[in-house]
Amino acid sequence: MKFFKSSFSLLGLLFLTGCVGNMNPTGGNSTPNYPYFITVKPLVVKKIAVPTGTKLVYEEQFFKEGKQEKMLNEEKLITIELPKGQFIIWGGVPVTSIDKFFNSEMRGYTVYADFEKLTEDKKTKFSEMWQSCSNDIGITVKNTEDWSFNTQNISDVESCSVLYQRYFKENESQQKFLNEIYSELLKVDSK
Repeated sequence: MKFFKSSFSLLGLLFLTGCVGNMNPTGGNSTPNYPYFITVKPLVVKKIAVPTGTKLVYEEQFFKEGKQEKMLNEEKLITIELPKGQFIIWGGVPVTSIDKFFNSEMRGYTVYADFEKLTEDKKTKFSEMWQSCSNDIGITVKNTEDWSFNTQNISDVESCSVLYQRYFKENESQQKFLNEIYSELLKVDSK
């Protein structure tokens, strides 16, 4: 009987050890080699003007991996990553990249700021609130083809880092903060 218990324990340990390395949500142990394109001239992508050298990363696609010679379908875009040291202004804030939400049921994206590039004279209540929780903010939108700072398209602030999440609806302080930052976001457009 003791032999069976230790055999089952060993079998269970081996099973769990085999699962630990598999942290990739796509099911493999390595990072997928997503297709990407580096812009060779300034372009407008998802209604955002991006500079030369911007990396456009796309969903996994059959027969397409790694660097591509031409742009792929914009509907498949998952990341806009600006060249090192460059940024665009989004909501009055210098931004270095934008990532589509991983959860396909959610309509929106995460915006990553570089607050070191934000000068004192450009700070707003919105930028200060955003910076207070992190450099990333989750935005839900009506039209997923528009990642620009278009207040007519932005339907809510979904999150500010992991500190504030709409998911935790019962947490009044989180919801209050997100309501306030969304309200301040809407004011930025009117300036």
